[in-house]
Amino acid sequence: MIERRRFSGLFALVLTGVFAAPAGGQEQGRVSPPRSATEERLLQLNAEVARTIEEIRESLERLLALNQQEVDRALRQVELRAPLRAKGYVSRLEFEDSERALAAAEAAVEETRRQLMQTDMALAEANARAQLGGLAAGAYREESELILYYGGVWSLAEAGKIETYFAQRFGRLLPVSARGQTALHSQMKFDHSNAMDVALHPDGPEGRALIEYLRQAGIPFVAFRERASGVSTGAHIHIGRPSLRLASR
Repeated sequence: MIERRRFSGLFALVLTGVFAAPAGGQEQGRVSPPRSATEERLLQLNAEVARTIEEIRESLERLLALNQQEVDRALRQVELRAPLRAKGYVSRLEFEDSERALAAAEAAVEETRRQLMQTDMALAEANARAQLGGLAAGAYREESELILYYGGVWSLAEAGKIETYFAQRFGRLLPVSARGQTALHSQMKFDHSNAMDVALHPDGPEGRALIEYLRQAGIPFVAFRERASGVSTGAHIHIGRPSLRLASR
């Protein structure tokens, strides 16, 4: 966890440098202009969100370990009862109970993994969000870690046309990992109410096609290649404007 936090902090600094530097680059030794009060506040809120997400991720990793232990226990129970069931020593209902317990444990593992993927995606967005606020409408930038397009007005209610395009183009459902505000996003204090995350790598053929479609349709997005090198991937395409921190209660 210490290494992950160190790397996340480094990644945030790298992104700050990428978006703060002028187009022609900075001369070595040149002092950057002081940040405005708004920029400082955005960076502070960004850091708060990142800390919250890291804490939640640590809890989910502990939960995943417990869930996996339950899968192992339920599997042993099924394997133990299977030969006994064949010999009539265990009833059908008892054996089916064991199978249902195993299925439930496996489902819990998959759900926790899905939530871990959402935290990785949210952390990638938190690390970049503060640097994306000053872009003009229609701006497009491609960096080593991300691709962004600050398109026009878009609503989550229009998600259906994106899904239809993808299904017709690739013959499968759009792999949406988070649609609008989820309980996990609320826990992370992340406003995701008008956004949709798609579990596609932006450099893959499907990801590239989706990005091109979004640009042509004027739909804003931020596509993340990875959360940080050597750390759990947060690669995904965030459709909508960059998420903001939920207002404190």
